[in-house]
Amino acid sequence: RVHGDTFLVSGFAHMEGRSGGAAARSRGTGRARVAAGSASMILATFVILVFALCCGAFDPTLPPIKVGVLHSLTGSLAISERTLKDGVLMFIAEQNAAGGLLGRRLEAVVVDPASDWPLFAQLANRLVSEDGVVAIFGCWTSVSRKSVLPVVEALNSLLFYPVQFEGEELSRNVFYTGAAPNQQAIPAVDFLFSPAGGSRRRFVLLGTDYVYPRTTNKILLNYLTNVLGVPESEILVLWTPFAHDDWSLLVLHIREFAVGAPTAVVSTINGDANVHFYQELAAQGVNASTLPVIAFSVGEEEVSALPRDVAAKLVGHLATWNYFMSMQSPANAAFIARWHAALNDTTRVTNDPLEAHYIGFRMWAQAVQQAGTTDTNSVRQAMYGQHVAGLSGLTVTMNTNHYVSKPVAIARIAPNATFELVAVSSDVVKGVVWSPFNPANSGGPWIGDWAYPYVCSRCRATP
Repeated sequence: RVHGDTFLVSGFAHMEGRSGGAAARSRGTGRARVAAGSASMILATFVILVFALCCGAFDPTLPPIKVGVLHSLTGSLAISERTLKDGVLMFIAEQNAAGGLLGRRLEAVVVDPASDWPLFAQLANRLVSEDGVVAIFGCWTSVSRKSVLPVVEALNSLLFYPVQFEGEELSRNVFYTGAAPNQQAIPAVDFLFSPAGGSRRRFVLLGTDYVYPRTTNKILLNYLTNVLGVPESEILVLWTPFAHDDWSLLVLHIREFAVGAPTAVVSTINGDANVHFYQELAAQGVNASTLPVIAFSVGEEEVSALPRDVAAKLVGHLATWNYFMSMQSPANAAFIARWHAALNDTTRVTNDPLEAHYIGFRMWAQAVQQAGTTDTNSVRQAMYGQHVAGLSGLTVTMNTNHYVSKPVAIARIAPNATFELVAVSSDVVKGVVWSPFNPANSGGPWIGDWAYPYVCSRCRATP
């Protein structure tokens, strides 16, 4: 029990410092006062130790451990990121209620990068250099993560990134708790191609124009053509800017492309553009049974933001994540109850990136306790092999490639504007850094791993 032992040591040191001064002042007043002072010291120490063991107290005289929260509270991505800020604050409050870490209270430093990529980097620098945070939980898009990455590398801090992404990156200063393509995108098209997914043979790859959709769809295009045998003429690739709000012509184009073959839309649209996209799907009567949309960035938060009459017309459209609020497990039921209690709002939903932050935060806390320090190098080493009971009921593990092993789930929009599960993997899937289906990774296989014998972000795997 690293945490308990650490507190006991600091508790004894604190009491001995106080009693030493008291003993010096009492030397001229006789043994009775010395004995009484010693007895008082022992009693006080005993009370503190019992409270620490039973109640998980931290020492209020010690400086807090500061944790950065870097999520957009305004701008186009606030619809998705506000929940993650609330989640980190809840996790910190729960950790403090359990006694903090290393006998110290945790303190959140919350900033608003306002969906502005350069501001993410500026605020990350301020969090580490000026505010003294020991870790940052933050970012949503890959472009925001890539803006922050050189900052945490230069300052040797840690970023915990909770959102699905394109992979193809491995930094010693980032832990990726969201899904890599082999944990979300590849299983999604496999499902659509199968009889269970409607045996789709024509695909629309629809994405917001930035690094995550660009790279993911490049991987999917190669996978569809070279593994599943879909002719490239049967694949339509479309791009839109952030915050795109006029979808009428694009949806019409997609409907026309779908005529004559079982078709599916694979969506990597991000931010509040999803609300406008789904409203247009409903307006044009795009039915999930004939033209399903499977999304990688639409979860409970985004669906709950839709007007109920719109959501009712979207029943059956799909999403692929590693967690859904509708998962049935004791851990998930308990988490949802705590979430509602923390926010004093039973209408608030949970979602996959929230669970990813929960996993990352728990792993970080365990690593700090194991290392006995918040030092970046020590915590990074202690992170490898950390296990957390995921809300799905399966155990999630942090690997030495800084990616997690977690389950894959597919769900459809239900009539009550939530998701109902369609398929869940029976076991966890390990995240792959360098996708073998990315043409840029020819000449591999390539591996990223910070453990012996590789110790590299990208190197050729041995046969």
